[in-house]
Parts: sequence; structure tokens; C-alpha cells
Amino acid sequence: MDIKQLQTFLTASETLSFTQTAQLHDYAQSTITAQIKSLEEELGVVLFERLGKRITLTLEGKRLQQYAQKMLDLDMEMKKAMLNEQEQAVLKIGAQESQCVYRLPSILQPFQKSHPQVKIIFKPVHTTEIAKDLLQSGNLDVAFITDIYRETPMLHRERLLQEQLIFVSAPTDDNEGENVFSLQELSKETMLLTESGCSYRNQLEIELQQEGLHPYQMIEFASIEAIKQCVMAGLGISFLPKMVVEKELENGSLKELDPSLSLVPIFTDIAWHKDKHIQPYLSDFIKISQERYKTF
Repeated sequence: MDIKQLQTFLTASETLSFTQTAQLHDYAQSTITAQIKSLEEELGVVLFERLGKRITLTLEGKRLQQYAQKMLDLDMEMKKAMLNEQEQAVLKIGAQESQCVYRLPSILQPFQKSHPQVKIIFKPVHTTEIAKDLLQSGNLDVAFITDIYRETPMLHRERLLQEQLIFVSAPTDDNEGENVFSLQELSKETMLLTESGCSYRNQLEIELQQEGLHPYQMIEFASIEAIKQCVMAGLGISFLPKMVVEKELENGSLKELDPSLSLVPIFTDIAWHKDKHIQPYLSDFIKISQERYKTF
């Protein structure tokens, strides 16, 4: 039994004519007869009495008429619901704050122009583990993972770029030896850092521990912009992706320090669950992201 058979049956129950039913559905009359016979065999009842050239509904046919209409109404309701869901599609994206603020706007502009019906939700993703858990649970559709490379068998990942991470401070009055900065000086400095758990902060702390170095003081911020303002005010130094301080380096409100610290490379990958069904709008988002990251 399928929807087409039920539609044929309902039309025949209203017209009481297989010939007229065939015309309305643009079928051959033999097709109508075959569909009705198939229904009768499946249900084990006679739906129509055939009296010469005339047909009438049997008691079982009248009973099926009620159920068939309910099933067709439910089928229509289901299709409308699915259509509305597509029209109100939601794209859930995970990324670090630095990616959201400094890179994603240039991706979202062309994406929303092509898919204005898609609602976008951002969720913070600081490490590979957080991204993996959210993608596997379905709480994210796609994630920008900024971290050292870690094996993630359940995810499909594509490399976008290697991030450049630098130390920055407020400019000094004297330009001589402007960028000279020894790691030992950290014991005299206040470090202004992102929240605990951030991938590049984790790597910095691991390296400092291996070197046996401890900053004089560490202050944690939830906002990169707040960190930059405090560094510019001379409250300490920070360790940030270069992309977030490029303007400040150009206009001289921040300066880059070179402590000659060897850190494990940090990469930004775009990732999604390897078994995820890729909707057309998600496919477009991935392609736009890949193209845009080539320009960064």
C-alpha cells in the first residue's frame, strides 16, 4: 500500500468511475484497476461492488475511505512540516572568539546573501576535544578547530591554515632594542591571557612549565578586545593570534616581542562529523570558508 494507491482509491470512491478516475490521474484505466485490486488483495476485502458498468462502495470501502483521507491529510501535513523546516534551516557553527570576530564576518556575508533563510547560531569551541564532542552529539554542524593537530577519527577535517601566535606589549618610548625579550623576563611581567582551556593558552602554559618559567602574575579575560585594551594601557603583555592585533601593530599602539619560544604549531581546520548528511547550504558554507581562508 502506498500514497498513490490511496489517492487513486479516494478519487474512485468519489467519482464511482474507474474511467473518470483514470482521466483525473492521467493513468490508463488498466492501471487504476490494478491499483484497486492490489489494495483489495493487501487488505483482504472487496472495496467496490461491480454491477455491470457501475461500481459502488462496499461497507469495507466506506470504512477505508475514512482512514485513507486521514492518511493523505497526515502525508500532506508531514510534507508541509518538512518544507517549513527547510525554509527555517539552522546552521550551528563552532569557533574560537578570534575566528568569529576577525574571519567569519567575511564568510557570512556571501553565505547569507545566497541563503537568507538559514538561521546561524555560534557556539564557543576552544579545543579539539570540545569540537569533537559537540559535532558527535549533533550540537554543531561544522566547526573551525584552532589547536595543535590531534587525531579525530570520527571527524572529517580539512586544513585551512597555520596560525601565527605572537607576544605583544605596549610600545616603549625608547625604540632601541624594541623587540628584544628574554623568556626569563616573564618572571617580572604580568601576563594577560584568554580564558583557561583556550588551545593556544594551553600550549603556552605547557611550554613555560617545561622551561621552568612562571610569570609574575597572570590575569584571565573572557574577551580578546579587553586584553588588547589592557595591554595598550601598559598593564602587561599577552600572547595572541597575530590576526587579532594586525591593525594595532600597524598603527603602533602595540608592538611584537620575540622571546624565541618554540611552540608546537597551531592550525585552523574546518571539520564536521564524517557521517553527517551535508545539506546544500552546509556544502556552500564549507566551500565559501575554504575559498575565503586562502586569502587570510
